[in-house]
Parts: sequence; C-alpha cells; structure tokens
Amino acid sequence: QVQLVESGGGLVQAGASLRLSCAASGRTFGNSNMGWFRQAPGKEREFVAAIHWSGSSEYYADSVKGRFTISRGNAKNTVALQMNSLKPDDTGVYYCAAALNDVPRRLHMVSHWGQGTQVTVSS
Repeated sequence: QVQLVESGGGLVQAGASLRLSCAASGRTFGNSNMGWFRQAPGKEREFVAAIHWSGSSEYYADSVKGRFTISRGNAKNTVALQMNSLKPDDTGVYYCAAALNDVPRRLHMVSHWGQGTQVTVSS
C-alpha cells in the first residue's frame, strides 16, 4: 500500500510564502512522477504543478506560473511545492499526487493521493 503524506500547510497573509512537502512511503515505486492538486470550497479539484520522476520536466497551471516551484528531493519519492506571493485565490486543500505512467496533470492520471493539507491565504 502506497501512502503519500503532506506537510507544510497553514494560514498566511496575502503576499507571504509557504512550502509544502510530500513523502511517499510503503510499497513505493522508485521513479514515480509526482504533482500537486488543490481544491477550494465548492470547487472541483484542479491541477497545480507536476514533475517528471527524473526532475527533467516541470508543469504548472497558468494561475501559479512564476509564483510556485515544484521540486524533487534527493530521495526521488519526495516532492516539494514552494509557493510565493500567495493570493486569497490560492486558498484550498492541497493534495500530493503520484503516477506511474504519466506526469500527473489531469485527475485521471493520478494513481495515488495524499490526505491533503489546508492552505489558507487571508487578504
């Protein structure tokens, strides 16, 4: 059983930064593509950022380009999301996602989900 555990959420003011981390444990796959999605209250879960298992390619939603950076840790089953210049629209539950065959940029590409971590940005 694969488990993804997120950490780093919290309550911040607009313009601040947060760093989210995700670690995979259990029957982990050595080279998994990983990503982040978020879900705001009353809205559908949406793609935020993703990274190829090798770290060679990164993908971002237009709404976060230039403000968020996804990166892999030295252990390839870890991933971080550095979020700068946060806006109230970034508020939501952020989910770590893993995928074996695709870089997870769509919901159907995700094979495993974390439990989510709350990010709240006040104006």
